[in-house]
Amino acid sequence: MSTTHIYRVNGMTCGHCVGAVTREVTALEPVTEVHVELETGDVTVQSTRPLTHDEIAAAIDEAGYELVS
Repeated sequence: MSTTHIYRVNGMTCGHCVGAVTREVTALEPVTEVHVELETGDVTVQSTRPLTHDEIAAAIDEAGYELVS
């Protein structure tokens, strides 16, 4: 079973930001695909199971940014 969820992230301003968020979120075990939209701050995540708020928030924080939703 695959699940897709869109998160909003504050603080991303450049390609480096996109790369950092992509790397940290991709490192989560159930994640199969990540797409970061710099202009909107949307991060679309596909995974084999739903992620908890704490899991995604920790990955975004590790990248140096703030999870909004």
